[in-house]
Amino acid sequence: MTDERQPAGDGTGPGRGRLLLGGGMAVVLLAVIGASVGWILAGEPERSAAPGDSAPPAAASTSASATSAPPTTAARPTGTRTSAPAGLAVPGVVGADFEQARRDLRERRLGWRLVFGTGTGRTVERTSPAPGTPVKRGTTVTMWVSGPAPAVTVPDVGTLSCSDAADDLVEAGLYPRYATGRQGPVTAQEPVAGSTARWNDQVTLTCGDKASTPPTVSPPPTP
Repeated sequence: MTDERQPAGDGTGPGRGRLLLGGGMAVVLLAVIGASVGWILAGEPERSAAPGDSAPPAAASTSASATSAPPTTAARPTGTRTSAPAGLAVPGVVGADFEQARRDLRERRLGWRLVFGTGTGRTVERTSPAPGTPVKRGTTVTMWVSGPAPAVTVPDVGTLSCSDAADDLVEAGLYPRYATGRQGPVTAQEPVAGSTARWNDQVTLTCGDKASTPPTVSPPPTP
């Protein structure tokens, strides 16, 4: 009996060729697809700036701390500045007794200077500065008195400190003069207590320890 089946091929025929060709095309197709997918996932590469292109401006800072406020100018006081305390002025002492006028000045912590005249009476004729003039504390006001300086009795200040003695003399209308300084107790005064003087006269005070007796100088021997 004759077997009509064709013997099996050795793998080198046309069928095997087509199979190899189809497999190769499949590999190439997969490679192309993979490259495309990779390009899409990677995105478009960054383009280099061409000549003439400018970089985008940096974003401006909006931080509050970066904004500087305009400098403020301190308000300057206006008006005329005066060195005299408000309301302090030379009192109206013209026509008053000079002792009362002096008390008015002392109450306002103003100094005084008395200039006695040759007429009669004790009244103040004029002042410098004039009454009503704004002044500072300690300003000396000169007062012209119509009559001469009256007589006063020199007080006894020998038991007081030098500063207290000066206050008593000023109160009496006299002025202290210091022979040895202003510290310590009064050890002597001239004129002496009870003497008669006149307003504005000076009383010399010796203050501090008693002055030591000067050494006696012996005369040279007789040849």
